[in-house]
Amino acid sequence: MRNKIAGLLAGLGMMFACGTSAKAQELTIFWAEWDPANYLQELVNEYEAETGVKVTVETTPWADFQTKAFTEFNAKGSAYDLIVGDSQWLGAASEAGHYVDLTDFVKEHKVLESMAPATVKFYSEYPGNSGKYWSIPTEGDAVGWSYRKDWFEDPKEKEAFKAKYGYDLDVPKDWKQLRDIAEFFHRPDQKRYGIAIYTDNSYDGMAMGFENALFSFGGELGDPVSYQVEGIINSDKAVAALDAYKELYKFTPPGWAKTFFVENNQAITEGLAAISMNYFAFFPALLNESTNPHAKNTGFFANPAGPGGDQFAALGGQGISIVSYSQNKEEAVKFLEWFIKDDTQKKWAELGGYTCNKAVLESAEFQNATPYNKAFYETMFKVKDFWAVPEYAELLQQLNQRIYPAIVGGEGTSKETLDALAADWTATFKKYGRIN
Repeated sequence: MRNKIAGLLAGLGMMFACGTSAKAQELTIFWAEWDPANYLQELVNEYEAETGVKVTVETTPWADFQTKAFTEFNAKGSAYDLIVGDSQWLGAASEAGHYVDLTDFVKEHKVLESMAPATVKFYSEYPGNSGKYWSIPTEGDAVGWSYRKDWFEDPKEKEAFKAKYGYDLDVPKDWKQLRDIAEFFHRPDQKRYGIAIYTDNSYDGMAMGFENALFSFGGELGDPVSYQVEGIINSDKAVAALDAYKELYKFTPPGWAKTFFVENNQAITEGLAAISMNYFAFFPALLNESTNPHAKNTGFFANPAGPGGDQFAALGGQGISIVSYSQNKEEAVKFLEWFIKDDTQKKWAELGGYTCNKAVLESAEFQNATPYNKAFYETMFKVKDFWAVPEYAELLQQLNQRIYPAIVGGEGTSKETLDALAADWTATFKKYGRIN
C-alpha cells in the first residue's frame, strides 16, 4: 500500500510539475450565474477560514458561459483554476487537454464509492465506460416535476377524474397517467392548461425534455462504446417515446413552442398548468411565497416510469474540474480533497447545493429538508445524459432540427423523424472517425 501511495504522489508530482505555485493563497472557480454558484461561494468561504486560501467563485450569465469558458481554454489562459462545467463538455475539454486527468484522484479518494454511481458516470467519466475521470460531481441536477397540489386534492376534481379514467387522481406513477392528468386539466376556456414541457430548440432544452420520455420508455441515444445509433435512436421504444412527448405538447399553454426552465417555473407561478417539467435546481423558487403565490400548494415528484417499468430522468448539473493551465494545481487538488469530504458535502446540501454524496442523499435529514429533496434523491440514482463527445454541439443541433418540427409542428411521423436523426448522427460520427 505504501508503495502504491508513493507511486501516486510521484505521479501527481509529475502532473503538477509545470505551472504549479507551491504557496498559492488564492483560487478562482468559474461557473454560471445562478443561485448554486452563490451557495458555493458561501461554502468556500469556510475553506478560507480553515486554510487561509481565498477562493472566489467567478460567474457569468448562462448565455455566455460556454463561450467564455472555451475562449479561455483555447487561449490556454490561467484566469481560472477550477471550473464547474457542463457534463457535455467532458469530451471536448478532455480531448483538447483543457482538463487535468483526475483518474488517480478519483480512485485514491474513493469517489466512486462516496458519490451516487450515475453522477460519477455522467459528470466525471470520459469516454463512457473507460475508467478515465476528469471531474468531481458537484451540482447534482436532473429533471423532475412540480404540480398543483390543490388542484389534485380538490374532491370534485378527484371525483370527475375517477369517473373519466377509472382510477384515483394522484401523482402519476407512469407516463400514461401523466398524459391522462395533462388531458384532464387542459381547459383552455378556463385559461387552465394541462402540462408544461421543454420545447426550446436552442442548446439542450429540447434534448433534456425528450430524454425523460426516451429513457423511461426503454430507449437509448445509441451505443456509447461503438457509437452505433441505427436501430437504437429510431427503435420502436424510441418511436413510442417521441409519440408520447408529442402527445403531451397538445396539452401545453398557448405559445409553448420555445420554452425552457424560466417559462416552466412561470407555468406554476402564474397558475397556468397543473404539472410542469423542470430541473430540480429551479424548484427552490417555487417554494418562495414572494415569487410563487401558489407556493403552499406546489408539490413535486420524480419522472414517472415508462410502459415497461423503466424509470430514468435527463441529467442536468455539473462536475468541477481542474483547468490544465492553472498556476495553482497543487492547491486546487487540496481544495478538491476538502470538497469531497462527507462533512463538506453535508454543509453543501444545507446551503442549498445539490450534493451527489451517497451518504447525504440517503439520509432522512436530507430527504425531509424540502418538499422536493426526496424526489431528487430518487432521481439521482437513475439519471442518464446526452452524448459527451467533442462534437456534442453538432449532435444537439441535429436533434433540434429533427425533433422540434415534429413536436411543435406535427411534421412527419415519429418513425420518419427518428430515422432521419439516426442518419444525421451516423454521418456525424463517420465524419469524426468514430465509425467507418
